[in-house]
Amino acid sequence: MFRGEEVPAKERFDCWRELIGRTRDSEMTSAHAADFQAEMRRLELGQVTLLRSSFPPARFRRTAARVRRSDPEVYHLTLVLDGGLSLARDDRGPTAVFGPGELYALDSSQPYDVRGLGARTAGRGPRRVEALGVDFPVSALPVPPDRARELMGRGFSRREGTPALLADFLVGLDRQATLLGPAEAPRLGTVVVDLVSAWLARELDAEAAVPDDARRRAIVEHVRAFIRRNLHDPGLTPSVIAAAHHISVSYLHRVFSQHTQGETVAAWIRGRRLEKAHRDLADPALRALPVHAVAARCGITRPSDLSRAFRAAYGLSPSEHRHRALSGRAGG
Repeated sequence: MFRGEEVPAKERFDCWRELIGRTRDSEMTSAHAADFQAEMRRLELGQVTLLRSSFPPARFRRTAARVRRSDPEVYHLTLVLDGGLSLARDDRGPTAVFGPGELYALDSSQPYDVRGLGARTAGRGPRRVEALGVDFPVSALPVPPDRARELMGRGFSRREGTPALLADFLVGLDRQATLLGPAEAPRLGTVVVDLVSAWLARELDAEAAVPDDARRRAIVEHVRAFIRRNLHDPGLTPSVIAAAHHISVSYLHRVFSQHTQGETVAAWIRGRRLEKAHRDLADPALRALPVHAVAARCGITRPSDLSRAFRAAYGLSPSEHRHRALSGRAGG
């Protein structure tokens, strides 16, 4: 984790530029280099690198000469969280501008000129850009490079479809970065590549290029995201989930158990509902909500079902957990 305030002012920009340059080799400049207030978190996920950055306006220019001198053959995926980024790609059309919630990809084998535009801050400091970046080798993507390049530099919204799932997955990874163990990292990196592959293949109508195993892993992530969004619905069943994803119930059960260490769809739903109830009962903002209403928010229609499953999972009743959690907050 890099924080600008932890580094002497005259060294901040060079330090931040070195960290970015490990996977995104470009000429970096900024009008704020003399006192560069930036933050960056790097998360290594096997062959995938996740970058969470916050920085004032800056420019990242990868020239044709730089490409000829050294090309690591890496794809760069960027999700803008706040502020904006402009992209110019030589003679490949006009400058594009990407705002919050937009996703775009670049290829280290092609020149580019990216400028961070920044958003206004509450204080008097310079505008800032907030972004999540993903870098991985071109060779990791099953989609042929010449086809993938058709989508380089185009913006995609994170509001729907596979881009939405991919964006939510990346944001979730960033939030859980400090809790991830080293054994989990390569598997999660594989899921990231699978989701990117599924997204690009669908855009290019080239699903056949994606290996069956990668396609199955992407389906499982789609199913998990669908379940999380619909936990409140007591009618959430394997048949409903299968219909929503245009697959058979038997296929759903088969691929899900293959990628969840044998856990069934129904068991995974129960587990996520209990986790949500556990969080909601400890939330001070929901302290006035009766336990049965918390159960209903989690798609559990009978409070007795929640009590029995909750005690089996956590060793105490929902009311006892709420009392301990909220009393502890009050005492703190």
